[in-house]
Amino acid sequence: MCVSVSDGVTQIAVMEGRQLIEHYLSRPADDVSEIHGNVYLAKVQNVLPGMEAAFVDIGTPKNAVLYRGDVHYDDSDFEGKGRPRIEQVLKAKQTILAQVTKNPIAHKGARLTQEVSLPGRFVVLVPNSSTYGISKRLPDSERKRLRNILDRVKPKQHGIIVRTAAENITKEEIERDVRRLLGQWDEIEALAGRSQAPNLLYREPEMAFRFIREEFNKDFRGVVIDDADMCEKVRTYVESVNPALVDRISYHDPETESLPLFERHHVHEQLRKALDRKVWLPSGGSLIIEHTEALTVVDVNTGKNVGRSSLEETVFRNNLEAAEEIARQLRLRDIGGIIVIDFVDMEVKANREAVATTLRDALARDKTRTQVFDISELGLVEMTRKRIGEGLLESFANACEDCGGRGVNLDDDLLAGSGRAGRR
Repeated sequence: MCVSVSDGVTQIAVMEGRQLIEHYLSRPADDVSEIHGNVYLAKVQNVLPGMEAAFVDIGTPKNAVLYRGDVHYDDSDFEGKGRPRIEQVLKAKQTILAQVTKNPIAHKGARLTQEVSLPGRFVVLVPNSSTYGISKRLPDSERKRLRNILDRVKPKQHGIIVRTAAENITKEEIERDVRRLLGQWDEIEALAGRSQAPNLLYREPEMAFRFIREEFNKDFRGVVIDDADMCEKVRTYVESVNPALVDRISYHDPETESLPLFERHHVHEQLRKALDRKVWLPSGGSLIIEHTEALTVVDVNTGKNVGRSSLEETVFRNNLEAAEEIARQLRLRDIGGIIVIDFVDMEVKANREAVATTLRDALARDKTRTQVFDISELGLVEMTRKRIGEGLLESFANACEDCGGRGVNLDDDLLAGSGRAGRR
């Protein structure tokens, strides 16, 4: 893992060997755009029963949105009446506690939930909840061991989720993590009690620390950081939560090293390729990746791949390569929302099923939640990938000022009926 800091912008590059598999970018912290995970004392502005949503003031220029499924309510108040309507639970000008689950994107405000979760290194605390869970990534024997520990350390009034990082961790280490999170929640409640809405109660730490907290484990060979201050802070944090990994954190001194950190690991070169519309496949086929406001479309082409046996076999092999590469590109480009993939048409049903299975298996390596539907008769796959913030393209690009991001310029002369009209 490489962490580069320049002019207040932090970039994280996750590498497998020499290949870039994930990239994250964070600009200087603000209270408007980089607010995922923040907890607010908020004020309901208006409730829209027809939308099953409420618009909520959290102190940002755009109101945040809270959907009915994310509203907290007391079951005893609606016993035997089924799930209440949103207008039965929320009223205009009501003060609530809420957490941001999605950053604001373009014209959309942030998304909220009333089920606050506070992540630690080994567990996630879910205040005032009965939530009880253990990461499914852990083997059954380890899940059983952790369940026994959890039965002894779980606070009565709060929920706990045990993270993958808790594998082989002792009861004492988990208890320490729980105590720290309980202290954090006590501080949030105390601040809420003496504040007026809207007010920020808790700010998530900067991206590098979040990533170290949630992802850094024994599977990483190391973390290289080119900022001395951040490197020292990260080492101090890791020393406190997992001392066995602290020796894997090293400093890349820009003053003494011959090449900048990202240049040494060819990160910028790979980022430029990841921003291209076209991606070449090993056998000569290609992907075309197009973004729209509603969804992302991936078009699969055979291109230079002419195969050796039959058309069906050529198309099948090309689509298998495409399925693997699409999963990699979605992860690298951090593409979220609705995604439609147009595979090259296959006549054999078993081949279509095999391509869908390959895509699902490749996406299983992606920690971001995805859902994939079967290939249609037209060769289309509909899928979703959870969107949290900006993708790679939004991080590095702005809409074209000439065409407004549309990709074409209108022929004004032709539209005006001028004889000077011509193709542009």
